[in-house]
Amino acid sequence: MESSVVFLLILATITFTTDRGSCQTIHASKNPVAVGSNVTLYSQTNVTQGVWMFENNIIVMFFAGNPIISDSWRDRVTYNSTTSSLAIRSLQLEDSGVYTLQAVNVFHAELTLSVRVPISNVTLTAKATNLVAINDTAVLMCSVSNGTSLSYVWLINNTVVSGANVQLSNGNATLTIDPVTRHDNGEFKCKVSNGISIATSPPVFLNISYGPSNTTMIILPTESDHIYRTGSNLTLSCSTLSSPTATIEWMVNGRALNNHGPWINLNNVTESDSGYYKCVFHNPVTSRFSSASTMIQILDPLEAVEVNRIGRPAILNEPFTLHCEVTGTVDSVQWWRNWQIIVPDNTMIIDKNNRTLILNPIQRSDNGDYKCQAFNSVSNMTSSPYVVVVNYGPEMPTIMGPSVVKAGLNITLTCNASSNPPAHYKWYFNNSLKADTAKFVTPRLTEDSSGIYTCMAYNNITGQNKTAQKMLTVVDPITDVQVEAPMDPPKEGHSYTLTCNVTGPADHVYWMKNGSVLHVDSGYAFHMNNKTLSFDSLYRNDTGYYKCIALNAVGNMTSPPHKLIVNFGPETPVISGPRYAETGDVATFNCSAMSVPSSQFSWWFNGTGLSNTSMFMTKPLHLNMSGEYTCMAYNHVTGKNSSVSKMLTVVEAILSVRIINSTVPISSEHFTLTCEVTGPYDTIYWMKNNTILNMNATDYHMENNTLHFTPVTTDNDGTYQCVAKNMAVQFKSPMYTLLVNYGPLSMDISGPFVGMDLRALLMCSADSRPDCDFFWYLNNNSSAVIKTGPTITFAVTPANFGNYICVARNPVTTISMYTSKFVNVTGRATAVHFSSGGGLMTMGLFAVFVPVLFT
Repeated sequence: MESSVVFLLILATITFTTDRGSCQTIHASKNPVAVGSNVTLYSQTNVTQGVWMFENNIIVMFFAGNPIISDSWRDRVTYNSTTSSLAIRSLQLEDSGVYTLQAVNVFHAELTLSVRVPISNVTLTAKATNLVAINDTAVLMCSVSNGTSLSYVWLINNTVVSGANVQLSNGNATLTIDPVTRHDNGEFKCKVSNGISIATSPPVFLNISYGPSNTTMIILPTESDHIYRTGSNLTLSCSTLSSPTATIEWMVNGRALNNHGPWINLNNVTESDSGYYKCVFHNPVTSRFSSASTMIQILDPLEAVEVNRIGRPAILNEPFTLHCEVTGTVDSVQWWRNWQIIVPDNTMIIDKNNRTLILNPIQRSDNGDYKCQAFNSVSNMTSSPYVVVVNYGPEMPTIMGPSVVKAGLNITLTCNASSNPPAHYKWYFNNSLKADTAKFVTPRLTEDSSGIYTCMAYNNITGQNKTAQKMLTVVDPITDVQVEAPMDPPKEGHSYTLTCNVTGPADHVYWMKNGSVLHVDSGYAFHMNNKTLSFDSLYRNDTGYYKCIALNAVGNMTSPPHKLIVNFGPETPVISGPRYAETGDVATFNCSAMSVPSSQFSWWFNGTGLSNTSMFMTKPLHLNMSGEYTCMAYNHVTGKNSSVSKMLTVVEAILSVRIINSTVPISSEHFTLTCEVTGPYDTIYWMKNNTILNMNATDYHMENNTLHFTPVTTDNDGTYQCVAKNMAVQFKSPMYTLLVNYGPLSMDISGPFVGMDLRALLMCSADSRPDCDFFWYLNNNSSAVIKTGPTITFAVTPANFGNYICVARNPVTTISMYTSKFVNVTGRATAVHFSSGGGLMTMGLFAVFVPVLFT
């Protein structure tokens, strides 16, 4: 009783919060659990102060590892202070419910525990087990001797029962199938579970009688119309769905065959086996009948099919007839030509029974292989091909061979006329028979061989003949062609002539330049039947390769190419080289001029010869080498020359350029950079970061060779160069890097930071270039520096309280700045701060003496 009073007194001082740690959960070693078993409840977060409760009744309360267990639970629970877990033994049904773990001022979490009785002795009964499909209803009942929170699953042949005819009742403990079908035949079980155990009943077997239904008949071999040729072997088989197995009876044309098996065999059938076949099934339990039937017809096959010609053979533009002879019963006949079905038209006529095909009139396009195909219900037969070849011709012959021939040759003349059968040929010259073949090879030809050659084609079946003629001319050949030119070299602006010399008769001569045919224009003319090509005045673009081509009736010949080079020039030369140069440098000049052949060059300075090459390089220059340099070009073929001059100005050289300054750059003060140049120059300009400075800016300007910053700031940081210019060169100074010194501009003291060794750290910082020197003072005592450098550390004791002052000094700008921070160190018993008052009260019971800093 005493412990209960203490327990209640402590509880009265505690308040709990549910506002923090709402994502925390508690777990059970197993859930649900069986009656009489043990379970452990725990949280993944260790709790040092809190309470375990069941249905809002306290089980155990603990603070700093000291648990206080309720009297009603003392014998059945164990609390583990290391893991803050709760073990419960010998669970009963009434232990089911909500368990709560309340961590003081941290979180509140719940778990619902279910205690259940294990399942035992599951049985299954059925109102009836022998049923008829569609007519009857099945009812099965599942019972359990022991167990709570039961869940039922019904199985048929180890598969879950389902379907529109399935109904569950009595908490799923009763299964009703209304009506039963043949698919409900099999072994039924009920499986019961409650989370801690599972049990299955012994099976109950339902025997469902059904059928016969879905009766089918199959005939092998299969024919779409069930028409078979005599001599075939047939098998008829019937099947149905039935339980128990149905009896079967076979009938033909309404007469029983005294056969009760599932199939019958008809071997070597004849036409007398044709009839209406039927199989009849009967189920003695369901008292139902079912049947299937079909009609079978037996026929003889065709024996022979042949195509014959009636009347004359196939002659172009005359009628031609074919007939189809068939042995056997025929349902239809189809005609084919070259593997394609013949469709009747105005010239292809088929009689009513399709036996006769008439081609009237027959054409050459009617050539081909003709067949007829006969059909009846059990067979079809196609005749051997009858080859139709249309006889015609000869048509007008054509003669292949040359019309003009070179003297001294043999030629072949070929005669061809379209004809079937092929025509016979004869050749005539001057009414004299020369050959009786399609090809005629002449003897060696002379001018007397010129004349008319005649070919006659004759068809010995049609009795027709046709003739054709060809005129042949024999001509002497050209044997040589050459281009001749005069001895004088061709010069621009002068007249010039090329002559084509031809050996042999030439009907025509034409000229080509660089592969293109030349035509009459204002620049040149043709004379002496085009054998002479004349240039009134040569131009340089007349340079090229010239050929002349001579032609007659039997051939042509082209001369070797003649290269015509028109000499000209020189034109006015062009000089490349500098206009200005510094003393001590070397100047290089190059002279060129348009000229064929290439010109010879000479250089002159102030009337004195210097060089006889196209390139001229001076010696190291001095001021008196300024003046006019002249290049003259000379063509030794044309005898012409041309000159051009170029002025060179020599200036004194710039020897060096550099940037100098005499002061240190400090922000907001005046600062100058001076460009020091050794040697004469025309102008200077300044560059910053490789970009020319804009002298219209307001914070700097240039006077003579000095750049003034008024004042200088950090915006002027960068890399500077000055550039000195004369007429010849631009001379850049080495790069000068400007970094403006400033500060300190602002200060800050961060901290204190307290370590595990109970020492405090203060850090002082300042914005400055270069970095500042730091000095620490305590309590405004400016005569005693207690520490130098950006940081200071001290022991956390009451003796070290006070106002800490940091002074920052820039060694270049000599500017100083200071800031301070007051640190108060106290030693007393304090309470750790929590967000709620209840938590503060509880933690106060376990407070210890620790030093704490306040700033």
